[in-house]
Amino acid sequence: MNVLVQRFLASTAAASLLLAAGAAQAHADKAHAPAPAGPVKKEQKDWGVAGDAKAVKVTVRHDMKDTMRFTPEFVKVKLGDTVRFVVHNSGKVMHEFVIGTKKENLAHAELMKKFPGMEHDEPYMAHVAPGKTAEIVWTFNRPGEFEFACLIAGHYEAGMKGTIQVRPETLARQ
Repeated sequence: MNVLVQRFLASTAAASLLLAAGAAQAHADKAHAPAPAGPVKKEQKDWGVAGDAKAVKVTVRHDMKDTMRFTPEFVKVKLGDTVRFVVHNSGKVMHEFVIGTKKENLAHAELMKKFPGMEHDEPYMAHVAPGKTAEIVWTFNRPGEFEFACLIAGHYEAGMKGTIQVRPETLARQ
């Protein structure tokens, strides 16, 4: 492939990524609805249920970057553990940390493209402003492979996702 064509394709890909991040700004500048006062909604999901902070056995720290990546991108969790996810946004644009199945996250990402101003306050979601930190406490009471992702328009498509593996024999990693 010609060097000029390679440079054009590389610059086009970079511009698309920046445009996707910029498109998310409409949603990014708005905070989600404040969490309701009172107890957390404990609705059973395929990937677990909202956890009790007193039951936390493991804390996993994640960093969200404007390169559309999480660090770490992979976490092992022991079945039955309640995990505190501490997510820090070290970028300059809004990011989210949403736990779910790949199918659920993909469907939600599509909705976010259509309705970028959506508000949600589910216990498996954290909307994190630049420079800020948020927490999710989640109990993994079902085995399997699940996903965490940023579902702001363009971020998921750019690869901002990771894997949570829940197994009876594995231990959580920090």
